[in-house]
Amino acid sequence: MALPILVALTVGLVWLLSLGAAQLRVIDAARETARAVARGDAVAAAVAAGEQVVPDGGRVVVRSRGDGVGGQVVAEATAQVSGPGGLFAMLPPVTLHAEAVAGAEESP
Repeated sequence: MALPILVALTVGLVWLLSLGAAQLRVIDAARETARAVARGDAVAAAVAAGEQVVPDGGRVVVRSRGDGVGGQVVAEATAQVSGPGGLFAMLPPVTLHAEAVAGAEESP
């Protein structure tokens, strides 16, 4: 009787760990994209680099702040993890979000 509960608890903990790892990837994607834009790289190239880091189903968006200094990058990802036998199938996808802001770097 306790075995199904232990399995469900273990799957739930693994699911939470995978969400934490996906959140770290979203943060890395936002940071790398913001730094690339701040260095003066092309926005399309920076977004492409960020989308290689973000988890599947994620996206990277680059926006400029109103003061014209630096760029603001918003990276969003949706992750859905199902347990054995559809244990978590009734839960909606979890949306992970990260923002990174970098000031424009002056070229020498």
